[in-house]
Amino acid sequence: MLPYIFAEKKGIHIIDLNKTVECLQETAAAMKAIARSGKKILFVGTKKQAKDIVNESAKKVNMPFVTERWLGGMLTNFNTVRKSVKKMQSIEKMLTDGSFDSITKKERLTLSRDKDKMEKVLGGIAQLGRVPAALFIIDIGHEHIALAEAKRLGISTFGVVDTNCDPNKVDFAIPANDDATKSIAIIVNYITAAIAEGLAERQAAKDEEVDEMTDDEKERKAAKLQAEAEAEGGRGGRGRGAGGPGAGGQRRRSGSGTPGGRGPGGGKR
Repeated sequence: MLPYIFAEKKGIHIIDLNKTVECLQETAAAMKAIARSGKKILFVGTKKQAKDIVNESAKKVNMPFVTERWLGGMLTNFNTVRKSVKKMQSIEKMLTDGSFDSITKKERLTLSRDKDKMEKVLGGIAQLGRVPAALFIIDIGHEHIALAEAKRLGISTFGVVDTNCDPNKVDFAIPANDDATKSIAIIVNYITAAIAEGLAERQAAKDEEVDEMTDDEKERKAAKLQAEAEAEGGRGGRGRGAGGPGAGGQRRRSGSGTPGGRGPGGGKR
């Protein structure tokens, strides 16, 4: 952390805010690019000071988050975690569709308690269908298990790094005080705004593509209808032109065949 420390006073290290601004802008640009590509960023902040801030900010941009406790293997054993999430969702479905009416009160109470426990730990990642593209961590020292799992899987890591941590452990470090609520709020809100911009740009690009596709489809449809009309007119003309001779030919065949039919019959009689 030496390059990011401005001075030391009475045993307290003061972080250079110019370096903080530079790293924050670099991190925001990288996370904006990830959001624009449509990938998910997992917010991780289980510290008391960061829980509420991370929860609110992640919900604003519809990103997964972990604020209660990091379950060991949440990334490296993601399939098992997904099974727990599906179980939680099935219990929720039972609550809404009236399936609980057919079981005993004790079973209802047990399932409700299990659902509450899972909701507390897994509620933030319920909509996460695959391993996220990046992790945004508040206090990499406190969330060392999450950081280790992300490194093992090759997931990009972004983290708020205090003077008691090694910034080289994450791909993008933001030197700042990770114990103060105000400091966490400023950084998380800035990152959230960058992600929101990336999502807005992605939506705008999608809308433009839809508009262009709609115009093309209209042109294709008009050309198709015109071609079908021309083909139908051509078939009608050919049918009328060939109908007379065809009918006459059929009558002649039936006429010429009639005597032939009577001839053998007469011979038999």
